Amino acid sequence: MTEPTVVPPPSQHGANASLDDVTDLADATILLVDDNVQNLELMEAYLESLPCRIQTALDGVEGFDSINKEPPDLVLLDVMMPRMSGYELCQKIKASPATRDIVVIMVTALHEVGDFERAIECGTDDFLTKPVNKLELLTRVRSLLRVRLLKRRLDQVMSLRQRTAPDERDHPEAGQKLE
Repeated sequence: MTEPTVVPPPSQHGANASLDDVTDLADATILLVDDNVQNLELMEAYLESLPCRIQTALDGVEGFDSINKEPPDLVLLDVMMPRMSGYELCQKIKASPATRDIVVIMVTALHEVGDFERAIECGTDDFLTKPVNKLELLTRVRSLLRVRLLKRRLDQVMSLRQRTAPDERDHPEAGQKLE
């Protein structure tokens, strides 16, 4: 007689417990880019409950320099800024193979359909309208950071697999003639 299979009880934290185990947000960096200091301070205050590292930039040029020095995992990007608009910065981020996987959330006071279309054409991953709702900001940032960190983990596993997998040319397929 075989022993009955014992299934452990579900985690108290539900389905997100295993997701949280693989996506430790403490490993993430967020870059806030806005030319309005009060907006930067407000978003920093909203995000302080997340264990992420937060960096700031006062315009698109400064944001671009910061991204090139140390690429963040997520950028919260104002649209209307001097020197380089959010649209331009988003386009530069998404055009470069080194930075295209960075999650970009455009934050704008613009409400026209054309503004949202332009943001999508530039490659934004999501957008929020000002005034920013704290719960909406935290929910979207947390969700998109998890996706980013999972993709990073997958890329690492695939890279490791490619380095350690035996070369398929050295192992014939079943039924293949040996020479």
